[in-house]
Amino acid sequence: MGGAIQCRAVDNRRDQKAFLQLEKNLYRDDPNWVPPIWQVRKELVGFKPHPFYDDAECRAFLVEEAGQVVGRVVAIINHGHNRLYKEKRGFFGFFECENRPEACRALLAEACAWLASKGMTDVRGPVHPSLNYEAGLLVDGFDTPPTFMIPYNLPYYEQLLVDFGFEKTQDLYSYRASVDLLDTLDPKLQFVIDEATKRFNVTCRPISKSNFKEDVRVFLEIYNQSLQQTWGYVPMSVAEIDHQAKGLQFLIVPKLTSIAEIDGRPVGAGFGLLDFNPVIKKIGGNLFPFGWIHLLTSKKKLDCVRIISTNVIPEYQKWGLGLVTLSLLTPEVLKHGIKVGEFSWVLESNRLSRGTIERGGVDRSKVHRLYDRSLAD
Repeated sequence: MGGAIQCRAVDNRRDQKAFLQLEKNLYRDDPNWVPPIWQVRKELVGFKPHPFYDDAECRAFLVEEAGQVVGRVVAIINHGHNRLYKEKRGFFGFFECENRPEACRALLAEACAWLASKGMTDVRGPVHPSLNYEAGLLVDGFDTPPTFMIPYNLPYYEQLLVDFGFEKTQDLYSYRASVDLLDTLDPKLQFVIDEATKRFNVTCRPISKSNFKEDVRVFLEIYNQSLQQTWGYVPMSVAEIDHQAKGLQFLIVPKLTSIAEIDGRPVGAGFGLLDFNPVIKKIGGNLFPFGWIHLLTSKKKLDCVRIISTNVIPEYQKWGLGLVTLSLLTPEVLKHGIKVGEFSWVLESNRLSRGTIERGGVDRSKVHRLYDRSLAD
């Protein structure tokens, strides 16, 4: 293309439209790309209100070459992260760019300059807009489409980031398996499930439809307690979880969820979510006017479930209660007609979870990567 390179902040509706349109243009001919739900995307990039930004701020940028938009990024400051970790770390997300290294460097430099002007000393990403939502750059597993709420990107993005000085800090793994693998479950894992159930007299139940909001709050409490020592984790606020729950309420199949209780006290939670991506692709990511109907009526036809999280409060984490929590889902997964399950994502540094999954014979299907860079460079 050639020509002058110019960067600018997104300050008006025209720029917002160009920001979103670039994604559509880049992936138009990619069979594995699944569009986001555009209404959600507008919220998460800061174009519409979202409770994440009650304690965060962001700035979206575009880069043009010869008058044409060829790249975009959002610079993010997560105040909750910086308070918790006593850092001055900025983040970046929603990165998309044509394979134009000079334009990419100009774009990322502009975002980094904004972060530095706000007092940040380092930058990490990509996160969309934090680890509690979508995160990581796909670096392995381009041969299949992503599951619901898992990022997808073009293969050359990694080189663009590395050339700008980003270095790997952590990988996020996805594991995918046929439900037929349940027939060959490692007897040791089943023994752990049986022993933990008897030892603690654990009972499990699904999320209640009639007490949905209360059970979501229970899930939040377990989620926040269980991940306190997890790399990079920042607790979700009540407003965030309520907003997330409201958006997913009609997509959740209660029987694909599990709350583990000991003497009536919730100690663990498992959450499986159907892979709605085939339907989202069909409706082009548009909920209106009729896309939401397709989503609501598709649940019985979908045959892939994403196990998003299995969380146990710290005092019970080494006793196999995560497996107990998941065991409630197994018969319901089979009853629903699920053929494939995906555990995603699992931190590279989470050796306990990785070891349990890998001992079960589940193959790693995708790798997403997070990168760090000093803003002093």
